[in-house]
Amino acid sequence: MEAYLVWGKFVICALVIFFAGKQVARYGDIIAERTGLGRVWIGVILISLITSLPELFNGISAVTLVKAPDLVVGDLIGANAFNLLNLALLDIMNRGQPLLTGASATHRLTGWFSTGMMLLVAFSIVLGRYFPSLSLGWIGFYSPLIIIFYLLAIWKIFSAEREVYTAEAEIYCAEASTGRVYLYFSIAAAFIIAAGIWLAVIGEEISRYTGLGQSFVGSLFLAFSTTLPEITVSFTAMRLGATDMAVANMIGSNLFNLTIIPVADLFYGRPLLSHVSPGHLITAGAVLLMTLLFISALHLRVRRYFRLSWWNLPTILIFAAAAYLSFLNA
Repeated sequence: MEAYLVWGKFVICALVIFFAGKQVARYGDIIAERTGLGRVWIGVILISLITSLPELFNGISAVTLVKAPDLVVGDLIGANAFNLLNLALLDIMNRGQPLLTGASATHRLTGWFSTGMMLLVAFSIVLGRYFPSLSLGWIGFYSPLIIIFYLLAIWKIFSAEREVYTAEAEIYCAEASTGRVYLYFSIAAAFIIAAGIWLAVIGEEISRYTGLGQSFVGSLFLAFSTTLPEITVSFTAMRLGATDMAVANMIGSNLFNLTIIPVADLFYGRPLLSHVSPGHLITAGAVLLMTLLFISALHLRVRRYFRLSWWNLPTILIFAAAAYLSFLNA
């Protein structure tokens, strides 16, 4: 009976993130529009940061409350895999032309930076396993590199594209005063923070009751829940015809998610990646392959048949294979 209560809490937490995440993204988008931020900052920077709040607070609470580094890393890398899977599914659901056909070439730059950062994380996991004492005080050597990598990425992306247009923000801007926008944004963000903290505790309980490893639980269950805001926002943007927002939110989240590792490092008090399972390399490898497929699809701009572009099916199969291998490794 207690196990059913754990799954019930998981469902409730997922629903909170789903609805609150949608509101955070909506009103955050309005704030971005009214403050004059550009489209790239709305999608890649602002919206992706907002929708990644569950990953951020789940990461902090997982290392402070339950001391579970595998939940943190599993959630972050797993969330990146889910975001790429969701992009492939959005492409299938999109009517008319393929989703990436009308997308800006700037997303390729974001994709390459995301690939480089994932390689750095994967390399750090391997190196940390053989040289656990390799650190800068109580943080891993990789933490400052990740931060520098991220700052360089957002500077390059901002330089590459400055033009602003956000269809969703334009629709909602007339519906509420600026004061109400900030109030609704703050309330929704508070729910996201609370749900992110709760998720870490629930993930530990699921791992204990199911007998599955923390890396698998983090990569699958927590990653699914914490990417609900991303899929909600991107689906809404796609329906409104805001293709670049839909794509930028997903890929921007993948970039931001990995910067949570240095934050978790600070709260954990020792190099995080030196104390995680090598099983995360399975998901990391899948994310790398899926990202390369995404970049190739942006470059080739091929047609699709029966609502399937050439990169959709391989992306889905890679995700499924990684989930299965992670389960066997659990």
